[in-house]
Amino acid sequence: MLANILVTTLVNAAAYAMLAVGFSLIFGVGRIINLAHTAYYMLAGFSIYTLVATAGCPAAPAVLLTIALITVIAVLCYKLLIDPMREHETTVLIITIALALVFQELMLKYFGGQFRSVPSLARGFFVILGVQVTRQHALTCMVLVLILGAVWLLLQKTRLGLAIRATAQDKEVANLMGMDVSRIAAITAAISAALAATAGALVAPLNILEPHMWLHPLTIILAIVVLGGLGSIKGSILGAVIIALSESLVIFLLPQGSFLKGAFSLLIMIIVLLIRPEGLFGVALEGER
Repeated sequence: MLANILVTTLVNAAAYAMLAVGFSLIFGVGRIINLAHTAYYMLAGFSIYTLVATAGCPAAPAVLLTIALITVIAVLCYKLLIDPMREHETTVLIITIALALVFQELMLKYFGGQFRSVPSLARGFFVILGVQVTRQHALTCMVLVLILGAVWLLLQKTRLGLAIRATAQDKEVANLMGMDVSRIAAITAAISAALAATAGALVAPLNILEPHMWLHPLTIILAIVVLGGLGSIKGSILGAVIIALSESLVIFLLPQGSFLKGAFSLLIMIIVLLIRPEGLFGVALEGER
């Protein structure tokens, strides 16, 4: 059971961290709470289903094409709908939730409400600590962790990363220093969407696809970013691990009450906030300055 809990936690934590880091990035740079973020995750799942299960496209090109397609859609939505209203936080919240609902209704129209599944992108399994681990789980976890490491290197070791961190820390000063804040925000929106699309594409074979599948991850991601500290990359990753571990413990130790895993995750968030209201890492991108 311990090995099963570990494997499940690693896969879920990697996927949650991808979504939470993307959510935190766009909040840190643009001060945008993008409630459509997990809708891109849902779109990526249906894109993989269409390309792999329907069109017979090989796995690797299907994943790359999905990431590119969802990123383009997200950037267009950002430039046309969100960026013009970026200074009006309430309006942005309404626009993003409306955008997510539009994507949901489009999927309902074209795919219907029935559950669908995606064939494994990597077939077979191997044994670790006496537990059968599918190659799909291993591939998903490994790729997501590598991409999270690449994002960290991007933020810490490149000029673009410096510009993103500077804009997140103080947008006005970054603008006075000659940085194109609007362009940096658009690039950050693209990175954020690409992370959500990657998570959706790789996790799709492990989940059941349906048009409402963006709602549960949205609740979990909100819990994670509030738990870790809204805008903190380090907090998002640590929060993802905590929430994924709590879900795995509920599923394996209380199988009859596994439907309570979301409520248990939110309970952990509330307890942490009662002790530390600003979350584990507080200020936006504090750990990355």
